[in-house]
Amino acid sequence: MILFAVIVASLLLVDIAVLPRLRQGSPVRIAILWTILLALLAASYAVYLGLHSGRDAGFEFASGYLIEFSLSVDNLFVFLLLFRSLQLTTQQQHRVLLWGILGAILLRALFIVVGLRLLERFAWVQYLFGAILLIAALRLLRPHRKKQQPSGIARWLSRRGLRFTGDHRLALSSLLIVILAVELTDLVFALDSIPAVLAVTRSPMIAWTSNVFAILGLRSLYFALSGLLDRFRLLHYGLGLILAFVAFKMIAAHWIAIPTLASLGIILGILALFSALSLRQPSRP
Repeated sequence: MILFAVIVASLLLVDIAVLPRLRQGSPVRIAILWTILLALLAASYAVYLGLHSGRDAGFEFASGYLIEFSLSVDNLFVFLLLFRSLQLTTQQQHRVLLWGILGAILLRALFIVVGLRLLERFAWVQYLFGAILLIAALRLLRPHRKKQQPSGIARWLSRRGLRFTGDHRLALSSLLIVILAVELTDLVFALDSIPAVLAVTRSPMIAWTSNVFAILGLRSLYFALSGLLDRFRLLHYGLGLILAFVAFKMIAAHWIAIPTLASLGIILGILALFSALSLRQPSRP
């Protein structure tokens, strides 16, 4: 736990103090390199868990990380529409996402603790979580999802009219409102993602660390893929299948035991398939 806290604190310090200077030259390149570095660190942490806590622990972390990472990509579509509708500059987006990520880390910890306590005290909560995941899967699998329309939060903020200071920075009140909008968006997604990660692990440490690693990479991933997000139009179908799979795993756990390695392989296969299919689609004008 101490090692992980040091790693997270160091990564946040680099993100806050070092990366802004490096981004001045080639922001997209730095975002891509930072995203790759965070993914490699997550893989290294999975290996570390496998060596010190057993192979299943490493596989559970990897499965939880992939689930949270893939769901984070779906979050990015919402953030993209929110920021576009509010016409935030790149610098403002960096500030909002940084504070949003810090809040999300704390909120996910709270959700995981509450979720695990409920699962320990009430056996039927497992089926409730499975049903939540199944509903989320069906929502993602519906055709013609309209990602191009601004969310209700974005429309409300646009009507309100955000105030800018003379040097084009968000005024404090407006900044807080946008951060709150990001936190509310993450809160909605957490209702799907936390039951999903608890379907593959009941370890609070593994559940939280997989969430944190996925969240830490969210800001750099957004700026690395902001120009390509519209290309991943089929990815939500893959996310729907992943949620349907983990819903089945949670609901049928008493009768069918799916090995952790098999779960990891299924999640990886679905992500790879629908990412490839998305990129093969012709670009929209």
